[in-house]
Amino acid sequence: MNTRLQKLYRAAQLLAFITVFYNVLEGVVSAWFGFEDESLALFGFGLDSFVEVVSGAGIWHMVRRQRENPDQAPDQFERGALRITGGGFYLLAAGLLGTAVYDAFQHHAPATTFWGIVVSLVSILSMWLLIQQKVKVGKELGSQAILADAACTRVCLYLSVILLVSSAGYYLTGIGWLDSAGALGIAWFSFKEGREAFGKASGIACSCS
Repeated sequence: MNTRLQKLYRAAQLLAFITVFYNVLEGVVSAWFGFEDESLALFGFGLDSFVEVVSGAGIWHMVRRQRENPDQAPDQFERGALRITGGGFYLLAAGLLGTAVYDAFQHHAPATTFWGIVVSLVSILSMWLLIQQKVKVGKELGSQAILADAACTRVCLYLSVILLVSSAGYYLTGIGWLDSAGALGIAWFSFKEGREAFGKASGIACSCS
């Protein structure tokens, strides 16, 4: 394997590691404050971060095996990483949909959404930086799985914007259903990206018999 490919694989592994580390931290913080403040949008955002952890771990494992087996077709690795990501998104979408509908009928409102505003602002900046690097490395390696991971990170950016709008909206107006609306927005993006990840997994040509 030439030096350029070695550098690209190292960069891909580093980005996957950063994704895992950052999203574990973000997931714990968001889920904790979301639970404490009874904010479904923030809690769901935390769960989405854990899906990012699964995606990042799958990509890291795939890249490591490809580096160790450069002559082996990588398709089966990429299929696995894409399906892990897709399955996690589907589970998250289903859970958020059911809970958001229940909370809306119960007229539930969070205690505060202050931490939702703080977390979303930090996440918007962090995810934007990660997306730029993942797309660059994914295109140079020609890896659908790394590009799918970048798309997963892009969804996290969109979700950060949804979290910011719903959290700031409730913080300024006190309208309780805005929190449930934010959770529904997160659920929709989660379902959409789960479907796309499975579609890419099915579309990758398999070279194994």
